[in-house]
Amino acid sequence: MAAKGSLGLVSQSGSLTASILDWAKQNGVGFSNVVSLGANTSVDLAQVLDFLANDAHTQSILVYMEGITHARRFMSSLRAAAAVKPVVVMKAGRMPAGSDAALTHSAAIVGADDVFEAALRRAGVVRVRTFTQLFSAARCLASRYRPVGKRLAIITNGGGPGVLAADWTNDIGLEVARLGETQRASLALKLSPAASIGRLIDLSEEASADHYRDAVLACASDSGVDGVLVIYSPKPTCYPNADPESIAKAVIEGSAKLSKPLVACWMGDDTVRDARALLNAKPIPSFRTPESAVDAFGNIASFYQNQQLLQQTPPPLSTLATPDAEGARLLIEGVLAERRRVLTEMESKALLAAFHIPVTRTMLARSATEAMLIASQLGYPVALKIDSPDISHKTDVQGVVLNVMSAAQVRDTFNSMLTRVKRAKPEARINGVTIQPMSGKPRGREIYIGLTNDEPFGPVITFGAGGTMIELIADQAMELPPLNQFLAHRLIERARVAETLGHWRGSPPVKMEALEQVLLRVSEMVCTLPQLREMDINPIIVDDDGAVAVDARIVIEHAPQNTQAYSHLAILPYPAGLEREWPMKGGDLYRIRPIHPDDADMLQALVKSLSPQSRYFRFVSSMTELPAKMLARYTLIDYDREMALVAIHTDRVEQDDGSYQEVQRIVGVSRYITNPDQTTCEFSLVVADDFGGQGLGSRLMHAIMDVARAKGLEDIEGLVLSNNDTMLRLMRSLGFKVKPFPEDPDFKLCVKALQ
Repeated sequence: MAAKGSLGLVSQSGSLTASILDWAKQNGVGFSNVVSLGANTSVDLAQVLDFLANDAHTQSILVYMEGITHARRFMSSLRAAAAVKPVVVMKAGRMPAGSDAALTHSAAIVGADDVFEAALRRAGVVRVRTFTQLFSAARCLASRYRPVGKRLAIITNGGGPGVLAADWTNDIGLEVARLGETQRASLALKLSPAASIGRLIDLSEEASADHYRDAVLACASDSGVDGVLVIYSPKPTCYPNADPESIAKAVIEGSAKLSKPLVACWMGDDTVRDARALLNAKPIPSFRTPESAVDAFGNIASFYQNQQLLQQTPPPLSTLATPDAEGARLLIEGVLAERRRVLTEMESKALLAAFHIPVTRTMLARSATEAMLIASQLGYPVALKIDSPDISHKTDVQGVVLNVMSAAQVRDTFNSMLTRVKRAKPEARINGVTIQPMSGKPRGREIYIGLTNDEPFGPVITFGAGGTMIELIADQAMELPPLNQFLAHRLIERARVAETLGHWRGSPPVKMEALEQVLLRVSEMVCTLPQLREMDINPIIVDDDGAVAVDARIVIEHAPQNTQAYSHLAILPYPAGLEREWPMKGGDLYRIRPIHPDDADMLQALVKSLSPQSRYFRFVSSMTELPAKMLARYTLIDYDREMALVAIHTDRVEQDDGSYQEVQRIVGVSRYITNPDQTTCEFSLVVADDFGGQGLGSRLMHAIMDVARAKGLEDIEGLVLSNNDTMLRLMRSLGFKVKPFPEDPDFKLCVKALQ
């Protein structure tokens, strides 16, 4: 049986569970819960995650999984768990990227495992590859440190181990931190003459315990360092300072003044066993190899970077100009009515234009004479491209010619292109040749933005280097929609092509805002149009003046019949459409809207402002404020299984200089959580004491019941303390049946049918 501990383990493999338990027993690792699901016909992974997230004995959650069946429910549970506890996931099975049947570049270069990685990142969790990494990651994430970056300082007493650590740091996407000039000069005075402070802090073989302590303290005071790796390599007895235990004690002492993650690597075995035990007894993760220690810091950095992604709750539409969504739907329905799935280039660009994505002007020529007339109107130079629903990649059949400079050249190019294409693809239907002006961006960079659909995660937005060699370059970063500007910026940063978007070979930096706006527009398209299956905008030419889509190909199909909005997305957008303004007695106004993570401070202020009796009625507790984990749990929700509506009132607060400042505060919250039966939900309600009697509680309950009703839930219920007369009167006035609660006479059960 498993030893007791603070780790919660859930696994979809019985044999691997047995292996993990055997390994854990030998390494002194304990568990709060171990759940082996097997075929999980009665209890699924999402339900276990919900249980572990609310279990007081579980501090960190370890997950081994082989597959999921319901992406929305899985993501909802995973995000809720990761909001309050570190979650580490290991998944078996890597589906090979690409498919011979793919109709666009995006679908051809995105693999299922890449999509899963993107989903985990958005859920705020860390993924590992081996089960020994599961435990090292969990231990690191349970530490008190909260890094803000990926710059790792490496302190070592041997060049070889330090170089190995530095190489692996770069290989996994981290950076080797360099001390600033001030810290470097100060530290150099305290070290031996043989030490060097450059890319590594090499204390030399003469390093003493004091040298190690001084190096750790120098890293602590340097703002350019986000984490510290301390390596000790055993030295021969001829070195008087080579005492691994005293050095371990010095590092422990130095780490007490460190507000950054510190990981240790005491290499060797017999001579360092006692020193390693000292480190393990403290909150300092210790490893046997430099690569393992670097991986551990990488897990910490990834977790807290992913937590930033978890906090994002974008709406389905950005704050940019409203798109012509109805026109886009009519275009799609027209194509589907013709029993076609692949939009022509002109139709694809029309769809992009409906969402205000800049596109090159494109016209279709069905004869060489038409081509010459169109080219003269558009102005030279122009580009000619074959237009066929049966040709996915035009360059494969020599169906693209650029920089055509004259009418005669247009005529000759038109005729020769048709001849080449018919020879290469005799069965292809050819509509004609499109004519478009060249982008006018000679120093622009070619990038692509795409869309693919994954089973089971649904739409995935991809970004990377574009052009004709897109599959060969295979540069793709991806993100699950919806996006906001923060997520769009992070998506761009993860692609290799991001290195070319700044100053590049004499070209000025591109207009990053324009590129981010294209991504936001694509996100709007994905959220609004469930018919989209695949999309290639390749290339998009971007420079310091803006971005323009030069070519596009879109694949559509009939959307599945579902009454719920955004049912095609794995992550539900922020439901901005639920925002309403309501009048108060006396003519004042308040606004009801869904809660979001930024409301944490206002929610805490509301709880603190409540009277002891009001807090007890709401939480059945004497606590004066919400614990951090509970606050995160209440403000970061998925808007699917759970909804919380807050009433916002704007107060005018007089300042010291006599002026007034408007300050927003939460004055009421209503909430429901769907029960495991998926047909009923449980409600809660709290109203600020100074806003009682304003009809606020009644309005919040009506609003939350409307949302639950729209979700298809049949009944809403809640427990109210028997002595909470005000709340019980409100429930009866709203048509709730108030019944005794058999399990506890101190409560009444309030139930109302929604349908």
